[in-house]
Amino acid sequence: MEDIFQITIILFFSMLATLLSKRLKIPEVVGQMLIGIILAPSVLGLIKGGHTIEVMSEIGVILLMFLAGIESDLEVLKKNLKPSILVALSGVIIPIIVFGSVAFYSGRSLSTSFFYGIVFAATSVSITVKVLQEYGYLSTKAGNIILGAAVVDDILAILILSVFKSFKNGGGNLVVQFSMEILFFIFLIFVHKFIPKIWKSINKLPIYAKNTTSALIICLGLSLLADKVGMSAIIGSFFAGIAISQTEVSELIKEYISAIGYVVFIPIFFVSIAISINFDVIVEHPFIVILLTLLAILTKFIPAYYSGKVCNLEKNESLLIGTGMVSRGEMSLIVAQIGLSGAIINEDIYSELVIVIILTTLIAPFLIKMIINRHNLKKYN
Repeated sequence: MEDIFQITIILFFSMLATLLSKRLKIPEVVGQMLIGIILAPSVLGLIKGGHTIEVMSEIGVILLMFLAGIESDLEVLKKNLKPSILVALSGVIIPIIVFGSVAFYSGRSLSTSFFYGIVFAATSVSITVKVLQEYGYLSTKAGNIILGAAVVDDILAILILSVFKSFKNGGGNLVVQFSMEILFFIFLIFVHKFIPKIWKSINKLPIYAKNTTSALIICLGLSLLADKVGMSAIIGSFFAGIAISQTEVSELIKEYISAIGYVVFIPIFFVSIAISINFDVIVEHPFIVILLTLLAILTKFIPAYYSGKVCNLEKNESLLIGTGMVSRGEMSLIVAQIGLSGAIINEDIYSELVIVIILTTLIAPFLIKMIINRHNLKKYN
């Protein structure tokens, strides 16, 4: 019953946080994460996490990215592929160089310093997606560039992490790892072409909610496959959403999946982000936390902004892309957790990284909202 109690508490306070966020005119996701901090073990201790909460949280981020894929226009994504790749490349290379250098000159080992860079190279597209959805900017040109860049960003971060881990473990699995990931992307192309063609057969099935059930199976199946080849599960769910968006029933599926996700799983994901926070790090090393947080913001915002300018985007669009790439969140937390479990970093460094990740995750929605409100951005490009 402990897990049911935690779920009940999370859903109740998440609903309360949404209402307060609307009244205070702040992004809903910020309200949910702040509630998570208050409910977490480091403050009130009403939620402690555990396997059930962890699984439901993982499903939440998978469904969120699946919905983002459904809302994405594939033709617009293809059209904006060049700026997306440029934003992603600059947003991976710059953090690795800057964080690696800062950590190394602070006395960290070479491998630990490089790992700092990998952690902050990843972008949390789920946080940005939620904010852009809330304000109606996900389907804009800037929104599509952010989505494309964030996906490429995460793929690059995972590939670099794979190489890093392989060299750390002797380098024997590197070729196998790359081969599996390349085969996975070839399979995604096949899925994208094949799924719309089989949907007529699915429509004939005498099963209740057959479209939603089939979409969920595809979403979770591709997420599992992505995880199996060493990539993030959200990459699989995002491309599943893109494939489903090509079907005639995509709007119906979106409506039902939104109900499932936003009622239960997605709030649990946003609230549970704060469970791992240890506030002792802020008290013991405030200067380091502030410095790393500023670097985390600048090493994403500046490269993304200037990449947009290089691609001849308007200043307002470049500013939105810059702020949209700032958030870290689940991808960086996953990478940090891999580092801790693999003894690449110790618990003190892990806590330090988690605090900075959470701070950027909280700050990013405010930056996005500020740009949207301050500049007359076009919703339809």
